[in-house]
Amino acid sequence: MFEPLFTYLELFQKIPSKDKETICQNTTFIKVKEGEILLQEGKAAKQMFFICKGILKIVSISEKGNEVIHFFLSENQFCTILKSFTENAVSTDSIHAACDSEIIVFQKDKLHSLYNTLPYFKSLLDNITKQALLNKISLRNSYIGEDATTRYQKFIVQQSNIALRVSQTDIASYLGITKQSLSRIRKNMH
Repeated sequence: MFEPLFTYLELFQKIPSKDKETICQNTTFIKVKEGEILLQEGKAAKQMFFICKGILKIVSISEKGNEVIHFFLSENQFCTILKSFTENAVSTDSIHAACDSEIIVFQKDKLHSLYNTLPYFKSLLDNITKQALLNKISLRNSYIGEDATTRYQKFIVQQSNIALRVSQTDIASYLGITKQSLSRIRKNMH
């Protein structure tokens, strides 16, 4: 269950067996169903998730009441609302399972305890998180200024692993187009 986490972390740093046991004792492995909400908008983020299998999405609600998807995160990625998690602030976004997923949950208090027990663990996660943020920003920026068709074409190339596993409604929301426009674009491509 925890093997994907350690396989990923060890791309950056060797983790002794004893430390792996400590990490396992301070985390929880859970399975979530598509649509399940892991963090509700308006609450403070008290958990960080590592995705072993599946896709999570970061969502907000527009002024018109529509769901707006900001990011998809998939296997071997950490997910939380960082500002809310680090500053104990109320989150304006929520985190949902975009498909059935298996994740490892780091409770905030237990994570801080891990940082005290394994001092290198904080800098390891901080470095991974910083790089992930830069990657997310770069990915989102690649869509800016493009027309809907180009955004969709880029999406299926850059994020094909996600395109194949989430609903067309989610893809349309993420790309900032209507479901009807997405259907038209897909039809014209074939």
